[in-house]
Order: sequence, then structure tokens, then C-alpha cells
Amino acid sequence: LLCMVCVFPFSKYIFNFLAMPITELLSSQNESSDLIFTGLQQGFVVNVKISFFGGFIVSFPFIGFQIWRFIAPGLYKKEKLAFLPFLIASPVLFIIGAAFAYFTVLPLAFNFFLSFQNTSDLNNLVGIKYLGTINEYLSLTMRFILAFGICFQLPVLLTLMGKAGLVSSQSLMRVRKYAIVAILVIAAIVTPPDVITQIILFSVVYSLYEISIFLVKLV
Repeated sequence: LLCMVCVFPFSKYIFNFLAMPITELLSSQNESSDLIFTGLQQGFVVNVKISFFGGFIVSFPFIGFQIWRFIAPGLYKKEKLAFLPFLIASPVLFIIGAAFAYFTVLPLAFNFFLSFQNTSDLNNLVGIKYLGTINEYLSLTMRFILAFGICFQLPVLLTLMGKAGLVSSQSLMRVRKYAIVAILVIAAIVTPPDVITQIILFSVVYSLYEISIFLVKLV
């Protein structure tokens, strides 16, 4: 809550950063890059959402440290040292996943969505133009970023399970065909209903699954 209050004055700058993929794309197509809100309270609600999201990220190192303080007394020294690489890898992988979504996936997805615009012409086609609302855009963007950030945790999760003896590289290879189906279902749920982003997320997560098999074999 304290971090949320501290982030609130900067929420507009954070939203500007999150809006860059769509605004740059619209500008490149010589279209207005303004986003609108249709409800009187939407502007305030969006700033609160951003503040909550930003406050959680800012406070997460402290929250993570408290979780570690709760777990650490039950671990031996060797086990603490074994957990350290995973504690470092988890936020790094989340940042990599979020950055991949922001810089690569979002521009591709938005370009695909905007391709369905058309202007009225002599063929009497009805003009279709994108007028994005800030609430809808923010929800979609944060969904992408969180989905990719969380999915990039797969190697950490499976390697920890391997270290604990819950899974082995052989068992992961045996259930590979079920994993493919599960990844496809997850990709369909967490991304909008377009094939491009689903294929991108599936390709990335399945690659991470294969990397996880190798890491489990190592540990």
C-alpha cells in the first residue's frame, strides 16, 4: 500500500511507457495516437490499476525477502546455497519474459489487430477505425506482459521440482506430448484469440520446456 501511494504520482508516465507500442504503430500509419476513456471514472481507475501493479513490483523485493526469512530456518546451509541461483534466476527470467512481450510480441499483435481497419471507399465499404480506450488497452497490455513473465518461470519451477525429486528428465520426456497439448491450451487462454500470438507463446514456452528437461538432467 505504501509503495502504491508512492507510485501513484508517476502512474501517467508509466502508462505512457506502456502505451508506446500502440502509439508508435499508429503514428507510423499517420493515424491519431490518442487513447480515449468513455466512462468518467475510467481515467482515475486506470491510474489506480497502474499504481497497484507498480506498487507490487516495487515492494516485491521486500515481500520476497520476508518469504525467504520464513523458509530459510527450515533449510540446511547446503540447501540455502542450492536455492540461491533459483532466487536470482526467477526475477531475471520474469524481466526477460516481460521485455520479450513488450518489445517483440505486442508490436506484432497490435499490427495484426490494426490490419482490420479500413476506410470508406467507392465500393461502399463502411469505414472501420480503431479508437482505443485506456482501460481496454491497459488490460490487454498487462495481460500480455504478465503472461509471458509468468511463463518464463517454467525452467525455474521444473528444475526446483527436479532437485526435490518430484520429476525427472525421463518423466518430462515421457509426458512431452501431453505438455504440448497443455501449452497450447494455456497459450489459447492467456492470449487474445489470434493465431499469431498463440503460436509465439507456444513456441517460447515449449522451447523453455525442452530447456527445463536439460536443466533437470543436470541437477
